Amino acid sequence: MRSTTSLQTTQYSAGTLPPEASVNMPRLWDQKVLAAYLGKSTAWCERARWAGDGPRFVKLGRHVRYKAEDVLAWIDENARTCSGMEGAS
Repeated sequence: MRSTTSLQTTQYSAGTLPPEASVNMPRLWDQKVLAAYLGKSTAWCERARWAGDGPRFVKLGRHVRYKAEDVLAWIDENARTCSGMEGAS
């Protein structure tokens, strides 16, 4: 006699997850979106990243992405009230 095993699966429509599987995913920007948002060139974005002067970024393989909340935090960190040299006496 042969025994069979059946697997019961729950089918979800495309793009719909059960509530317990839902998470808020961060919005990721590529360098072009970042440059457009900041009003800078993509070359500026690359130089700032290499120098450590730009917003935090994520490497996904060879791709660089920026989380929108990290970009906004970087903007807040760079807010100034005076354009003079800081720390100069």
